[in-house]
Amino acid sequence: RVDPSIVFTQRMPDGAAVKERDVIAEFSGSARNILRAERLALNYVQRLSGVATLVAQFVEAVRGFPVRVTETRKTTPGLRSLEKYAVRVGGGHNHRQNLADGVLIKDNHLEALALAGFGVGDAVRMARARAPHTVQIEVEVESFDQLDEAVEAGADWILLDNMSPAMMAEAVKRVAGRAKLEASGGITLETARAVAESGVNLISSGSFTHSYKALDISLELSYRVQ
Repeated sequence: RVDPSIVFTQRMPDGAAVKERDVIAEFSGSARNILRAERLALNYVQRLSGVATLVAQFVEAVRGFPVRVTETRKTTPGLRSLEKYAVRVGGGHNHRQNLADGVLIKDNHLEALALAGFGVGDAVRMARARAPHTVQIEVEVESFDQLDEAVEAGADWILLDNMSPAMMAEAVKRVAGRAKLEASGGITLETARAVAESGVNLISSGSFTHSYKALDISLELSYRVQ
């Protein structure tokens, strides 16, 4: 966009593991125009590489278990598509791109419905009646009573919010395959494997797109006199 005559050569593919002093890409062209674009380009690649790196660490932590690792919609405004791409590059999977991709009944929805006398099961049934047949219904639960109600109402997915690995394992037993289970809330690299051992289908974390550490990447110029 800054200067179409600048030549870009990618030296390492997206998803490659890098070490200190690796050259990941090269540019050639006008030094003035390269430097005009430098900061924005580095901001993008440093941050997105940070996302991919954190996701890759989580994926490695749960290796060997049939569980997917995914982000949430807690993305940087304007950067959702790029950050979700970085999650895939890191070996993870994507959650909903937007609200239309699936019905997720969260705690605040349930609180609002409770004021009108509706429970978890009612929420699932109302969502099922209104949603297209291709859309899955997920509900967030914080207790086993809510879990049982959601299963009986026919929820496709159940989000286990801030439960311990032991509670998650109990939830897996109670559900017995009648719905898929997503674990979320406060999951760290240190606890991810214990969560995976519980038998849940999905581990989601907003930290991938709001608490990552940007990689230290810099641009080094070398001049060639024309």
